[in-house]
Amino acid sequence: MLSQITPCLWFDGQADEAAKFYTSLFKDGKVTRTQYYGEAGKEIHGQEPGSVLTVEFELNGQNFVAMNGGPLFKFNEAISFQIECEDQEELNHYWQKLSDGGDPAKQQCGWLGDKYGVSWQVVPKVLGGMLSDPDTAKSQRAFTALMGMKKIDIAALKTAYEG
Repeated sequence: MLSQITPCLWFDGQADEAAKFYTSLFKDGKVTRTQYYGEAGKEIHGQEPGSVLTVEFELNGQNFVAMNGGPLFKFNEAISFQIECEDQEELNHYWQKLSDGGDPAKQQCGWLGDKYGVSWQVVPKVLGGMLSDPDTAKSQRAFTALMGMKKIDIAALKTAYEG
């Protein structure tokens, strides 16, 4: 029996907004269901009946849940979502859209923080092969180049890798 793992993202009132933002960035993004708080449990959760509880959405076949859980928890860099890009145009698209309004201090080696505090890694598909190349001179040149980048420049990475 196969099980599916669905990341649940905790927001403080922005679950619907965030889900719509993320689904607008991915060509196969879509909101699949929205659930609302009712009267039940109001004395515990404190949310207004009829306000958004969860938004289920999909990005390129991966299911997510955005939940309005309140101000108790915040995102940090310990968890991130990696987007593997085919080319520089695709990489630039995700980098620009996700970093707009985000935290510039979180931008390093393709890693960025978006305006909601969620961490993303926007990387080229070729990166893994470069960094794991058995020719350590090539892999180390690629790694050194990567360490000096915020948004990854695929051409510069390839130039470094090839020496």
